[in-house]
Order: sequence, then C-alpha cells, then structure tokens
Amino acid sequence: MRAVSSIASVLLLAAFARPATPALDDPTIVAIFDAANTFDIETGELALKQSHTKAVRDLATQFIHDHTAVRQQGRDLAKKLGVKPTPPAKLDLIDAHKKAMAELRAKSGAEFDKAYLDTEVAYHQAVLDAINQTLLPAIQNAELKAFVEKVGPAFQGHLEAAKQLQKTLGSSGLSTTSH
Repeated sequence: MRAVSSIASVLLLAAFARPATPALDDPTIVAIFDAANTFDIETGELALKQSHTKAVRDLATQFIHDHTAVRQQGRDLAKKLGVKPTPPAKLDLIDAHKKAMAELRAKSGAEFDKAYLDTEVAYHQAVLDAINQTLLPAIQNAELKAFVEKVGPAFQGHLEAAKQLQKTLGSSGLSTTSH
C-alpha cells in the first residue's frame, strides 16, 4: 500500500519539477498554474466524498476554497493582462494527476486518508519547488511574477497543514470518525 502512494508522490514531484516544454513563457506558466490549482480542487473534492475523517474533510474543504480563489485570481489577472493561457503540448502533470486520482479512488477509510495526505504533501512540495526553481525565474511580466510570489506562502501553508494532519493521524492511530 505504501508503495502505491509513494509512486504517486514521485510522479507528482517529477511532473512539476520537469515541465515537458523546453522554454516557458507567461501564457504557458499561466496554464500550468491554472492546472495545478484545478487538480488540487479535484483531489479535495474526492476527499470530501471518500474520507470518513472530519479533519481530512475539513482540510480538503480549506484546500478547495483556497485553490478555487487563487485559480480565479490567476484567471482574472491573465484576462487583465491579455494573456491567453496556453498549455504546453505535453504536460506530465496531467498524467500524474490522473494516476494519483485513480489510486485514490481505489482506497477507502484510513487507507484513503493516508494516501490523500501523502499525495497532498508531495503535491504542495512539488508546486513550491516548481514555483521557485522553474516558474518564477521564467516569468517575464512583473505583475504575474508578483502574483505568483504572493500566493507562494499559501502553498507553503497548505504543505504545513497537510504535514501536520499527516503526523497527527499517523501518531494517534485515529482511523475514522463519523460524518
């Protein structure tokens, strides 16, 4: 079981750390950023359906809310700047997300909660690494760069929240609580 969630973690890290396009421009970065937010919204929605642990559902609710707001802010900024999001021809992130979702859908109970939290920790770390190492250095527009820098701490906060809940659930032996 641990190997499955580890596979998803590695895929997510690889997908974010290694964009499939040789040169990133602002329209591509906007599209990648939008996809990253959308994918975490989808993962959170799955957690709301499959988790029986209130703390996990609460975390998923927070992540859905925050990523929905950031995604909309990014879309609004792109519109204001006249930047049409242009996904790269191949984005490994899409395949990694599909694989992670399939693995999560196959789990339930405490196994789902653990896999979800493992995925969220890996995902947010990968996003932070991609932002700092790949996306920010490639952004040309100052306003877009300021926006991405502004939301970085939110991704860091999500990473820390997921790690904390991962630690709490792991150390308490808590499996599930009722809806």
